Amino acid sequence: MKLMYRLQLSFALLLLCILAIAAVVIYPLMLDTLVEGQRKEMRDQATAMMPLMTVPAMPAAPVTPAEKITVEQEKLQSAFPAGGKTDAVWIEPNERVLYSTLSPVKTQEWVELWKRDANFRNVMWQGESDKYIVEAVSYPAASVSVRNAATLIMSTPLSKIKSMQLALFKRMMIILTVGGIAAYGLSMLMAKRLVTPLAKLSKELEKVGSLRFSEVRLIRTDGEIGEVAQGVYKLAHELNVYHTSQKQFFQNASHELKTPLMAIQGYAEGIRDGVFAGESASKGLDVIISECDRLKSIVNEMILLAKLESEEGIFKPDPINVEDLINETVERINPLYVSRGLTIQTSVPSGLREGLTIRADRAKLLQAMLNIAGNAARYAAKNVRINVTADDGGIAIEIADDGEGIPEALLPQLFHRFVKGKDGETGLGLAISRVIVERSGGQISARNLPSGGAAFVMSFPKA
Repeated sequence: MKLMYRLQLSFALLLLCILAIAAVVIYPLMLDTLVEGQRKEMRDQATAMMPLMTVPAMPAAPVTPAEKITVEQEKLQSAFPAGGKTDAVWIEPNERVLYSTLSPVKTQEWVELWKRDANFRNVMWQGESDKYIVEAVSYPAASVSVRNAATLIMSTPLSKIKSMQLALFKRMMIILTVGGIAAYGLSMLMAKRLVTPLAKLSKELEKVGSLRFSEVRLIRTDGEIGEVAQGVYKLAHELNVYHTSQKQFFQNASHELKTPLMAIQGYAEGIRDGVFAGESASKGLDVIISECDRLKSIVNEMILLAKLESEEGIFKPDPINVEDLINETVERINPLYVSRGLTIQTSVPSGLREGLTIRADRAKLLQAMLNIAGNAARYAAKNVRINVTADDGGIAIEIADDGEGIPEALLPQLFHRFVKGKDGETGLGLAISRVIVERSGGQISARNLPSGGAAFVMSFPKA
């Protein structure tokens, strides 16, 4: 099942569960609340009607019972109208009914119920056709026997409360249903916004799986999915670069290895077949030895590069003083410069000797320095400069020459394998230097100088 349908089904089931829980929990609770509210309302009405139940012991003027009843009835009728939600029955101690909102038959039924529960131990009476919520007040005070007091009994049929309960519950369910439908629609909109970019991202990942890295497009969305889309796009770009470099590596490696092998094979077959003899055969053997040395150099550098890129334990970082590293580089490379008539100059900030410390594998970083310095000697016209700068961001070592510079088309691929300029050798030296610098926590870059020549910059964090 697709994710969109799963989300729709999940939201629908969630809403149904909420409605079911509301029905099971709230419906009976609503009845209890309504019953308690009705009882409180009746108690308040009874308290307000207590003055009507007061019969003076010594009336100021003679009042006939008929007149007394008429006055009280008028007041009770205004408080308890016939056919209202609350019914009232006023019973004297002699079981005489002074007032009732019920029919004579119902009134007699209430008198019988009152006889059975004169002390009002039950808050709900069972009539012939319904249950009734009952509240009563007696006068005189409760310290007197209820039988010696006039009693005002108020009741509300439970069926009326249940009707109110059902009406309120229906309204509540309508509100919940409408709110649920609105929430469901909003959730579907959000789910669509969530699922649509995921579906697009899935298609882009299929391209990655089929090695079509260059066809992967960036899915523009926000949130965590946007971050994942950015990561997939960057991953595809890196894989494309790696895949392209691997193709180029095999193409260049086969070319670099095929050229000396063809020379070796040609001279070896010529000597075997007698095509080269005497001095020519001797020259042929020299060519074979030279090409074998070249093959050995290429293979050794390829093995070294593979180890630098893959083996973790090959690097053993230690604190290195940059000034000492530069001095050793100059000592090692100086014979080559002298043989070519070049000069090498160094510039190290004075007074910062103790602060010019980086953490790297000394032997391997020295090899990277020698590779770059040797590369500069190949293209320099007169001199090479090694400059060191330091700031809060770290330490930078720049090796610059005064030659013709690097072709602009070559700059982006300069540190890839088998990429070499004019008079280059194996095309692996700068690739090895890049791996060494990066595995040491630094970065390497190359640029052309405005005054002419090229500059290679290695940046490292301070130790």
